[in-house]
Amino acid sequence: MMRTIDLRGRALSRDELLKLVPRAAVSAEIAVERVRPLVADVAARGEAALRDQAREFDRVDGHLLRVPSESIADALRNCPPAVEAALRELIERLRLGSSAQVPEEQVTRFADGAVIRQRWQPVSRVGLYAPGGKAAYPSSVAMNAIAAQTAGVPSLALASPAQADNAGLPHPAVLWAAALCGIEEVYAIGGAGAIAAFAHGVPAIGLDAVDVVTGPGNVFVAAAKRVVTGLVGIDAEAGTTEILVIADASAEAGFVAADLISQAEHDEAAASVLVTDSEELAQRVAAEIASRAAATRHAGRVAEALSGPQSGIVLVDDLRAAARVSNAYGPEHLEIQTRDDAAVLAEITDAGAIFVGGYTPVSLGDYLAGSNHVLPTGGTARFASGLGAHTFLRPQQIVSYDRAALRDLEEPLRALAEAEGLPAHADAVSARFETGKKSS
Repeated sequence: MMRTIDLRGRALSRDELLKLVPRAAVSAEIAVERVRPLVADVAARGEAALRDQAREFDRVDGHLLRVPSESIADALRNCPPAVEAALRELIERLRLGSSAQVPEEQVTRFADGAVIRQRWQPVSRVGLYAPGGKAAYPSSVAMNAIAAQTAGVPSLALASPAQADNAGLPHPAVLWAAALCGIEEVYAIGGAGAIAAFAHGVPAIGLDAVDVVTGPGNVFVAAAKRVVTGLVGIDAEAGTTEILVIADASAEAGFVAADLISQAEHDEAAASVLVTDSEELAQRVAAEIASRAAATRHAGRVAEALSGPQSGIVLVDDLRAAARVSNAYGPEHLEIQTRDDAAVLAEITDAGAIFVGGYTPVSLGDYLAGSNHVLPTGGTARFASGLGAHTFLRPQQIVSYDRAALRDLEEPLRALAEAEGLPAHADAVSARFETGKKSS
């Protein structure tokens, strides 16, 4: 079912590895050109454009784009008790995990009267996106909302696609999570249109523009984020999910196979990659996949994802080479299942989230580990991080010098200003020491 890429006996550069590792056939660049007109249409026509896109992509018409508060409350009353309890546990763990991501204010004193204070200020308003295509993601609602709330963001709006079989409302599970997280501003808007609505605002439905847009989605949602970047901030281009497993002969083949299948059930474009120095393990994992994949609920989707160009088994000479492959790939989710996980982890530099050991599957992080599952995909983990409270915080330096402290720096500051050809910069300092000036 999965293709094999044999890199053994080859000394490959990082650039060469980037060209050889499995990748999705649909690139973000192609997706950007497809969504750019959708984003522009929402910016120009607002509600009318959103309704046209809902008819085309969600097969929904005539629904309320702003979800009534009573619909959110009603949805929670119909939530199965076991699911509600699990969501509450998820939220509690997320609050604890997210709180560790809020830095404390720091003060640097250079001298008496010379102080810089470093504070972390939350953005004012955030747009949270929750997918609603092949599956509902109440966990993603919590991942976004709790991180933002922990950072101190005062205004949150949530968007998720309208569902034809739910009277044009978002999926009930999305509304369960919204209610439990205390989100009152919810919109039945999906895809690129939702990202555009957050970035530009839609006054006709009471949707004010946001400062930051976050949340997972498919490659088209990720592309829409790229289009609006600069107008608003984004978390990362979180597209279709991906998992890379580094494993050696000591790994349990059934564990590895189950984990590869678990991510493949998200979407036909989901990427599942095994990197191993053991051909025997590769064969055992392939056999386990063949038996397990056929029995899973979404067998057709899984089969397509695992047989696609974005998935595969990569054979390498040793675990150091496996780490190099992983770093070049920059996986959203990286699992390490080897005899010496710590040694392999020490070689890893680029990954969204790392799951160490045979009893730490990615699905734990998807739900109840206390970590955040909104992570960079498509190789962007090489320069981007996953979502957290830090996503919504801006470091601000607050500088405070008194007269004596500034006086001490007048001469060296003038030397630098004159060297750069900006004498007025130095004059702005000297003006404070002219006769009769007593500014404190």
